[in-house]
Amino acid sequence: MKLKQPIWPRLLPTQMVLNFARLGPVGLIRKAPGTWGSLAGLLYFTVFFYDLGTLGTLLFGSAGIYLAVAVCGEAEFRLGRRDPGEVVLDEFVVIPFCFLEWRSVAAVLPNWAAPWVVFLAGFALFRLFDILKPLGIGRLQDLPDGWGVVADDVVAALATCLTLHALAWEVSAMS
Repeated sequence: MKLKQPIWPRLLPTQMVLNFARLGPVGLIRKAPGTWGSLAGLLYFTVFFYDLGTLGTLLFGSAGIYLAVAVCGEAEFRLGRRDPGEVVLDEFVVIPFCFLEWRSVAAVLPNWAAPWVVFLAGFALFRLFDILKPLGIGRLQDLPDGWGVVADDVVAALATCLTLHALAWEVSAMS
């Protein structure tokens, strides 16, 4: 099966595609735009996904991933560069996948710390996986078009989720 770039973003004006892919001014921040895009994604998760549950997160998050593949791939084409750092929509839309079933992770922490510790740890782990791209995550960037821009971030988010759950399991086993 060959992954195809959605064609509908070709109809959009260049400025609209680039503004969306950059999250407006966020992607234009010179120092660590991916980190700022991820931080915006944490706000996105908190506002729209916090109480959504796993099924809702998977459904709406998958729609966000499709949108990111389409827009990031088109932005990549219009900028004439492969996975440009200023394109941060990919980091933004995958953050909810870091926190699938986050309440079970938070349940093993003291009540005063639960949500913010999970979110801080998830954010830090995601940035670590996204920057270092261990476990073959970096090879996903070789996928064509927007798929290569977004797939490595999806896997980094899922690796973050698994790591959070493994840490929570370890903490609960020690109790």
